[in-house]
Amino acid sequence: MQYLFKFRNAAKSALIGGLGLLLPNCEEEPSPPLSPTQALESFVLAEDNVEIQLVASEPMIQDPVAISFDEAGRLWVVEMLGFMTDIDGSGEQDPVGRVSVLFDDDQDGAMDRSTVFLDSLILPRALAVVEGGVLVSENIPLWFAKDTDGDFKADEKILVDSTYGGSGMPEHSANGLWRGIDNWIYNAKSKFRYQYQAGKWVKEETEFRGQWGIVHDNLGRLFYNYNWSQLHADLVPPNALLANKHHIPTSGIDHGLTLERAIYPIRSNTAVNRGYVPGTLDEQGRLLEFASACGPLIHRGDGLPAMYSGDAFVCEPTANLIKRNKIIEEGFMLSAKGVYDQKEFLASTDERFRPISLASGPDGAIYIVDMYKGIIQHGPYMTPYLREETLKRKLDRPIHMGRIWRISSKTPNHDRQTDLSKADARALLKLLGHENGWTRDMAQRLLIEQGLSIYEDLLKVVHEGNPLARLHALWTLDGLGWKEAASLLPSVNTMDPKAASTVLQLIGRTDTSQADIQSQLSQFAEQNYEQAHPLVQMQLVLLTNKMTSNTAFEISRKFLARFGQLAVARDVVMASLENREAAMLTHLVSQKGWTSYNQNREIFIEMLATAITNKGSQNELKFLIDKLDATLPSEELWLKTAIANGMINAKGGDKNGEIVLAKAPDFLSDEEPFFSLSQKLSWPGKIEVPQEDKGGKFEVDSELFALGRQKYLNLCANCHGTDGAGMKRFAPPLKNSEWVEGEAYKLAMILLHGMEGPVTVDGKLYDTPDILPSMPAFTTLQNNDIAAIATYIRNSWGNAGSPISSGVVGGIRFRTQGKITPWKASELDTVQYDPNQ
Repeated sequence: MQYLFKFRNAAKSALIGGLGLLLPNCEEEPSPPLSPTQALESFVLAEDNVEIQLVASEPMIQDPVAISFDEAGRLWVVEMLGFMTDIDGSGEQDPVGRVSVLFDDDQDGAMDRSTVFLDSLILPRALAVVEGGVLVSENIPLWFAKDTDGDFKADEKILVDSTYGGSGMPEHSANGLWRGIDNWIYNAKSKFRYQYQAGKWVKEETEFRGQWGIVHDNLGRLFYNYNWSQLHADLVPPNALLANKHHIPTSGIDHGLTLERAIYPIRSNTAVNRGYVPGTLDEQGRLLEFASACGPLIHRGDGLPAMYSGDAFVCEPTANLIKRNKIIEEGFMLSAKGVYDQKEFLASTDERFRPISLASGPDGAIYIVDMYKGIIQHGPYMTPYLREETLKRKLDRPIHMGRIWRISSKTPNHDRQTDLSKADARALLKLLGHENGWTRDMAQRLLIEQGLSIYEDLLKVVHEGNPLARLHALWTLDGLGWKEAASLLPSVNTMDPKAASTVLQLIGRTDTSQADIQSQLSQFAEQNYEQAHPLVQMQLVLLTNKMTSNTAFEISRKFLARFGQLAVARDVVMASLENREAAMLTHLVSQKGWTSYNQNREIFIEMLATAITNKGSQNELKFLIDKLDATLPSEELWLKTAIANGMINAKGGDKNGEIVLAKAPDFLSDEEPFFSLSQKLSWPGKIEVPQEDKGGKFEVDSELFALGRQKYLNLCANCHGTDGAGMKRFAPPLKNSEWVEGEAYKLAMILLHGMEGPVTVDGKLYDTPDILPSMPAFTTLQNNDIAAIATYIRNSWGNAGSPISSGVVGGIRFRTQGKITPWKASELDTVQYDPNQ
């Protein structure tokens, strides 16, 4: 398909008339609202071993956006009644939102009645049932609401965080309130987590994650997504990579699991915001790829057949469907792959079916929050095209509808305990290993809230329980304040890898400053590292800051030898090296083989040099300068280049970002990267040499440039080389490449969607087998990351190109909606794009 990229003035009425040329020639009757019974007939499931049933609908609930079950099996629902009540979004700030509690009195699976727990809320979007009350996120504030007399109506409303929501825009504000396995409450579109400690709510910074919805798997790894990228996850425990303040990690968190973006609706989706962009819809008017991925769920229940266990389900409300992905584990790495070919797990012919979040229940089933609303796009993003299409299809009325659906096995287990509100500690201990993830999570939460001294009982589960019970028993111990995790070291070898890695993680959370614990850890690592599972090896490396230096460096070196090609592995090692970076560098270059060139070694030496420079110690800066001043054999000169590049990437020590030295270094030369480094160094009496003398490069933001290099080394260098010269059998050069220095938008398009060979670079034709058949896409990356990579390679290795902004990348991403195959050079030659129109 040939693409024509011209920004159009969406405010002009002429646009609307011309859009018909871009859309499929199809006429449809407006989509009428369906009754729940009619809507049930609109669903198509990919498998015949599950069924879908109605749990609740209007008028009992209206505009639901999030749900959660409490310990008694009652269903709590967040209702966002103020969202898009008309095409103009009128009354959005009216306090009409609420939280309701639904009751299934006859235990038949359908809710029988409801009560309003808390009302007069502005655009509420998430909740978490916790001890003594409920956390509720409103438009911006986060509240803790309590019912003190048992009538399921809030009597107290306590402000927890006045800034929780951030911008307040529904799709770009904090949400989720997901209780992680580590007893912290995590959020999407947020860099904060919360926990109730000693009678008060504690707010703590963590890594930024996702857009709408967040969940965890059995190990506790967090999963989330973005409207344009369906599934991301953490590869490491939260905050584990933040332990070294001298190092800024760029991997491990927000790891895109799949490049798959194609979706397969079973009805037209012309009322979608990007419907006027060529390539967004097929000839039948059906959406080609994700436009509003949200509400992911890792199925951990037992209410569906075993084949679904551990699978990821992702909502796509604009396409009226839910996608199923199989999660693939390889050591500590995760990836995902769609289960079906050209169909989805659940799809509907009803245009108003809007699955926006998913939840697990006491019965082990999957629950779907269906906002059942014609207008799903927020007002600020309502284009003239979408406005006309929405009104034409009469999707603006009626309002205040909504449904909750349940997907379960056709042969469900009805003999189960779904009310845990009266369960004592003995009963809850038995449930820590239950087949249903909801039951395990709830048992862990209730045991912690009971606050009993049951350490010995939990330790018995740790030693004798099934693998899942061990995990939850360990985190229950942690939630109860147990600090003796090091006592479990002798039994770690008897545990499965996930429980073993969890024990090590808990050890890292306790006081390990005692010499005997450091000695025990070091001895354990020395004896067990080689035969350990990669999950355990990674966790041991994250603990090396608690070990003796010799052991720490050897363990880290072995980890790099096996996994050094992975960006996350390098970040894991760096996270444990605070204040040991210079010693680690000395250790590595003293090892046989480490002075011979290897690209992975080069990248890691550069990372060490950056961290050492960020630390700012004059003694350690002198250590680096001495390395640059030293005379080395020609085969070891790469070490100097790596150190120089690392220093260039550092933040610098003064307000100008310069690295301040006590005297002039001896290594100065006109060769890159030493000239670039000399520009960043400062010393008494230095005579400044204008950078323009080296080719008149564009003004580039130093932080963006440094981020670009980090991302490039992590994602691109394995094929294009750290020097941009390309690598035989992998990829052509980026140095002197017209694809890099040419039109910025074409480079952004290549990074977003990849590129197929053959391709001509600097007058030479590259094709298989001299290069790989295609370059992968980077659609899972944020716009700013792609902009940083593009800006970096356009201003490195002698290239000189203007920086690329995240806004331009976002525009390209928008205009290339529907492009799910790599570009060919011939396609790119025909593309036109004017960012000024």
